[in-house]
Amino acid sequence: MPKIIWVIAFLVSVPATLLTSFLLLHTFPAPALITPQIGTSQVLAASVSDFISVPTSIINSQVFSADARSLVIQKYLRRYNSPLEPFAPDLVASADSVGLDPYLLVAIAQQESNLCKRIPVDSYNCWGYGIYGDKVTRFQSYPVAIATIVKGLKKNYLDKGLDTPEEIMTRYTPPSLENGGAWAKGINQFLAEIGE
Repeated sequence: MPKIIWVIAFLVSVPATLLTSFLLLHTFPAPALITPQIGTSQVLAASVSDFISVPTSIINSQVFSADARSLVIQKYLRRYNSPLEPFAPDLVASADSVGLDPYLLVAIAQQESNLCKRIPVDSYNCWGYGIYGDKVTRFQSYPVAIATIVKGLKKNYLDKGLDTPEEIMTRYTPPSLENGGAWAKGINQFLAEIGE
């Protein structure tokens, strides 16, 4: 007999609970939708929404991205024990200032001087820039050389539409045209190596 009482109580209480819940749900007005607005407070109507938590401050987060080209160049220069290694950020910044690919600047230094390991004494000229015969163009430091070379490449090559190794070779080292374009082939090889 006690089991029947539990079954009857269950069958009566479940519909009663559902009916009560339904009536309560429709008796109270629905809470207004809350549209959060950054930097402002909002007054809520007295209802169920009084119990909703509204953030009082906004959390700002910032994501900073770093330019990996300086690190790629620095790693490449370190691999070859180049004295240009500390100047990797200068190479990128200076090249960017005129729209030049900084990897091209490094590839030319690799082709012309084995990344500054074979240059005229006290010249800081890793690019063979203005070096032919007994004439040697010298710079006071690597940063001065970098800035000067970049400006020269912009003025004498980029501004004249010469922006690939093959096009640059025609003015930078014309004799290389006679031997099958070895200079441009070397530059392209070094460009691929830097990007590895």
